[in-house]
Amino acid sequence: MTRPPVLSWVHVGDLHMDEANGWESRDRLAAIIAEINAHIGDAADFVYLPGDNANHATVGQYRVITDTLAPLRLPYRVIPGDHDYELGDLANYDGAFPAANRPEAEVIGGHRCIFLDIVSAGAGGPDFRLTMHHRNRLLAELARAEAEGQVPVVFMHAYPGDLAADGEDIARILADARVAFVDTGHTHYNELLNDGRVIYGATRSTGEIEEGDGRPGFSIVTLHGRVPSWRFKETGGVWPFVQIVAPADLRLVTRPADPTQVPRPGLVEIVAKLFGAGDVPVLLSVDDGAAVPMTTTDDGALWSAMVDLAAGAHRIAVTAGEDRDVIKILVRGETDIPRRGMPIAPGRDLHHIGAWPEHGISGTQLGPNKNGRHW
Repeated sequence: MTRPPVLSWVHVGDLHMDEANGWESRDRLAAIIAEINAHIGDAADFVYLPGDNANHATVGQYRVITDTLAPLRLPYRVIPGDHDYELGDLANYDGAFPAANRPEAEVIGGHRCIFLDIVSAGAGGPDFRLTMHHRNRLLAELARAEAEGQVPVVFMHAYPGDLAADGEDIARILADARVAFVDTGHTHYNELLNDGRVIYGATRSTGEIEEGDGRPGFSIVTLHGRVPSWRFKETGGVWPFVQIVAPADLRLVTRPADPTQVPRPGLVEIVAKLFGAGDVPVLLSVDDGAAVPMTTTDDGALWSAMVDLAAGAHRIAVTAGEDRDVIKILVRGETDIPRRGMPIAPGRDLHHIGAWPEHGISGTQLGPNKNGRHW
């Protein structure tokens, strides 16, 4: 069996690095980096910083960020947010991060990763717009992904619905190009959107946290081919950490005719990814039935098991040591595949999937952009 390409990254939410709070984000970032170095290793491809890195875009704030990042063993990728543009340009941001850490696009593991600047064309603050350069670059990179058989992934500071201009147009471009996942910052809270064509994710900020009693952490996003999975981990929790990466949770299905997202009845392969070393059994249970062992590939990161499933919804649970991931999958025959309606208001947070406590989503939207404080 030929496995699809797999891409995993660690999302460290908006830092808002600032001396005014005693460099709180520096200490949180250092703790996250220590966990990544100690446990994740090369199970992830890179660490992603989604913008609003320095709270006031000063040279000193950026220096603290890059000094804190220095021990990180994984490569990191960074994009700008509105706070990085607070001085009216990105000069300090560009001077702080080497060009290799802020690419516009790169291909990793069969996925074409496209990194967008949505702040430079605006007037500052949350006036998000794409420059003509980045709009044209987006179109070109999406075309290259299609031509070369790659899965496109987009990284931007906010949802298309937050753009001050052309937001719906950009969202439709992403949908037409079959983008598998768009990873964003800005919200300050954990959230996933499914507009029927594209999955969007946002991860709790590292600074200015209101949800989860102010506890910092990070999300791990994995694309198993075009199947997205997302799970949040608070700093200091147990390891190893397990993530079910295929098939898709029914909340994250965008292509119901694709059997990698909605499998057909019969033998179905369940795939999980393990982050963190540990000589522990990896066990699968279906619909709260008896646990069965999963087997691993040579690298010990991906684990799988074949199970016989009838049509319908099924609860899938995978445990590894003290950690457990749970999703719900939909199994449908070819004559009973759900039909998709026409997309309405693509790329907007009205499509949020709601609370998903098992994956770290409270659904309260506590942050300065919705129901939280005005930082």
